[in-house]
Amino acid sequence: MVDYHAAGQPASYQYGGNGPGIGDYMAQEDDWDRDLLLDPAWEKQQRKTFTAWCNSHLRKAGTQIENIDEDFRDGLKLMLLLEVISGERLPKPERGKMRVHKINNVNKALDFIASKGVKLVSIGAEEIVDGNAKMTLGMIWTIILRFAIQDISVEETSAKEGLLLWCQRKTAPYKNVNVQNFHISWKDGLAFNALIHRHRPELIEYDKLRKDDPVTNLNNAFEVAEKYLDIPKMLDAEDIVGTLRPDEKAIMTYVSCFYHAFSGAQKAETAANRICKVLAVNQENEHLMEDYEKLASDLLEWIQRTIPWLENRVPQKTMQGMQQKLEDFRDYRRVHKPPKVQEKCQLEINFNTLQTKLRLNNRPAFMPSEGKMVSDINNGWQHLEQAEKGYEEWLLNEMRRLERLEHLGQKYRQKASIHECWTEGKEAMLKQKDYETATLSDIKALIRKHEAFESDLAAHQDRVEQIAAIAQELNELDYYDSPSVNARCQKICDQWDTLGSLTHTRREALEKTEKQLETIDQLHLEYAKRAAPFNNWMESAMEDLQDMFIVHTIEEIEGLIAAHDQFKSTLPDADKEREAILGIQSEAQKIADYNNIKLSGNNPYTSVTPQIINSKWERVQQLVPKRDNALQDEQSKQQSNEHLRRQFASQANIVGPWIQTKMEEIGRISIEMNGTLEDQLNHLKQYEQSIVDYKPNIDVLEQQHQLIQEALIFDNKHTNYTMEHIRVGWEQLLTTIARTSNEVENQILTRDAKGISQEQMQEFRASFNHFDKKRTGSMDTDDYRALLISTGYSLGDAEFNRIMSVVDPNNSGVVTFQAFIDFMSRETTDTDTADQVIASFKVLAGDKNYITAEELRRELPPDQAEYCIARMAPYQGPDAIPGALDYKSFSTALYGESDL
Repeated sequence: MVDYHAAGQPASYQYGGNGPGIGDYMAQEDDWDRDLLLDPAWEKQQRKTFTAWCNSHLRKAGTQIENIDEDFRDGLKLMLLLEVISGERLPKPERGKMRVHKINNVNKALDFIASKGVKLVSIGAEEIVDGNAKMTLGMIWTIILRFAIQDISVEETSAKEGLLLWCQRKTAPYKNVNVQNFHISWKDGLAFNALIHRHRPELIEYDKLRKDDPVTNLNNAFEVAEKYLDIPKMLDAEDIVGTLRPDEKAIMTYVSCFYHAFSGAQKAETAANRICKVLAVNQENEHLMEDYEKLASDLLEWIQRTIPWLENRVPQKTMQGMQQKLEDFRDYRRVHKPPKVQEKCQLEINFNTLQTKLRLNNRPAFMPSEGKMVSDINNGWQHLEQAEKGYEEWLLNEMRRLERLEHLGQKYRQKASIHECWTEGKEAMLKQKDYETATLSDIKALIRKHEAFESDLAAHQDRVEQIAAIAQELNELDYYDSPSVNARCQKICDQWDTLGSLTHTRREALEKTEKQLETIDQLHLEYAKRAAPFNNWMESAMEDLQDMFIVHTIEEIEGLIAAHDQFKSTLPDADKEREAILGIQSEAQKIADYNNIKLSGNNPYTSVTPQIINSKWERVQQLVPKRDNALQDEQSKQQSNEHLRRQFASQANIVGPWIQTKMEEIGRISIEMNGTLEDQLNHLKQYEQSIVDYKPNIDVLEQQHQLIQEALIFDNKHTNYTMEHIRVGWEQLLTTIARTSNEVENQILTRDAKGISQEQMQEFRASFNHFDKKRTGSMDTDDYRALLISTGYSLGDAEFNRIMSVVDPNNSGVVTFQAFIDFMSRETTDTDTADQVIASFKVLAGDKNYITAEELRRELPPDQAEYCIARMAPYQGPDAIPGALDYKSFSTALYGESDL
């Protein structure tokens, strides 16, 4: 408001002009029917109505008038009234109380009215200063017309006609109401009550009103309007009923207050609807963000929980334990992982859809919590895949190791048992003193026997070394029964050292006695010398024939069969050697019989008797066919394994190229422009169905792969495809078709939301494909700059950097087709802005810089009102009151322009 200080102004003026609108209307009113003002009833109604109307505005400035033709005479309250109703500042009023000062103040007010395009005919400042009631009421009516009625517009009608049409539209549904004018149509009071009931039905019980009781009807409407609508009582029911034709200006003035009160509510409703729309979009986006965060957290938690299990390389001690680990791994592959593959794919689809919705609604791009980006999930998934691959390789290697350990353990126990059997009684033999009472021939026999023993001992040296080597290898391979192996090996080595020492001691004793004894049986000696190696050969042959073997290919088993055939080819020569050795013993017996020599039992030079040789030879003859059968069985097994390899390879060599072909075809669909986006999407759905229909082939391959693993087949030379390759390719194919379909769906969503035609979309795609030289569906910044220049953009570095921040908010260095069409559509489409939302909140707040919780709850639905209250910061401005909320910062935060 102005500070009323002195200011000069000319004396009175007679106003006129060519202003539009209200001036024309006043001309039609025939100079506002000034002659009718002489009617005392009408003048009384106008005085009361105009006084109440002026006070309804002056009270906003903390003042009011009592007598309309007296209180405006000095011009001060007149100027103040114009400032309140116009919202503008008038020149400073003059301080003095002289007539000239009053005239100057009134002239300033009349000049301001004239500046608004109003023709003031025959109204001068002197008449207002003199308290001319007729002129004062005419001036006030002019002000009411200009500031309360002129701006009313309903269905291309304005001012009085617009206000009348508005009343007719609002009261049309009500019985006994027919508004045709602003005088007698209102006498029964039903029209006033109908207006209130139409907008605030809870305030009026319209059905209980009676047309024959106008005073009650009028008073009811006036009291409700004053109490609940903040419209002061401007009319008296008795005056209206008691007058044949109520004053039209008074009725129009009062009715215009209803129009402004209810039109403000309509604006508030429109503003509330806009806010509801914006908040609904924001709530939906927040729900999608929460869903993404939860799904990403669950998937990352599963990955982080699974990777340590896959990286656990603590082996089991037995083959059975490792078989259980392999079965657990198969369950993971078949049961636990496939749903997570689907979750990962769905997560990427949800993320892309959310980003598209945010772009379409002019919202900032969604940035997931730290560590929950799609790239973080992909990195975790890649780590999982690497751990999974390493775990499977470790399992197979560990099973090979355990298989070899089991074979070595059995081989060790067999060789140790044979050696222990051989050494049994050897210490006692070496410690006996039989040479002290023996004859010369006995001594010579003992010497030769001892020499044969030494030969035998030397022959067993290799076996002892083999036992020690196997024990060492078992220790290095962490054999579960290593303590028992080491104890047994140590016992064998200690015994071997003892045998060596005892052998040396006995030899010295025999050689000392040998000089006294010289009878030697050459034949026995020769028998012993030839029998001992032959006996060792047979023992070795029996050991080899009973030796455990392990092979993995048909070539290895055929090698063993060839070696066995080579061994069998030596049997005739061995049989001849056996017969020759037995012939020596027979010859010795013949000489003894011929010379009547009684041999004292067995050959003194060796413990290997002909019976032993024949028994072991018979044992060798029995073991040879058993070895044949074992090799034949193993050959059949390897042939079966070879069949499994070829069967798997045949299927894998079909499935692998099929997957690669489908990947290439999908890539072409996403790049080529064949038909509409709907055609492309349908084409992709058909491809997706054909891929799903192909799943039984993958299942067959999985079954064949399981048979191969159960047969412990570790390699396959017939194909370059492993089951791991097929699984990864299949998962990538499913992910690619789902991602490509989602991209086309987002393009359709963008096209429909932005109103892009099919021809525009094809033109965008053709331009993008022209610069997408690698046909990857994305391009680097240089290619994208060339694309923009080709579409007509004149780019400086600053403008290009701004565009890149829109199409590539994550600074990945590449621009996708989806980002390109989002940008092109955004350049030509209007969306809600933060300024529009701020303006809407300002309407709800009654033009204040803040809003209260009560106002939000009154204007908005409950859930959205509470949403705003929970997120709005307290207002900190100089006009703040307790409970004031800052709707400006809240609105800008909705569009990412500041932080809540």
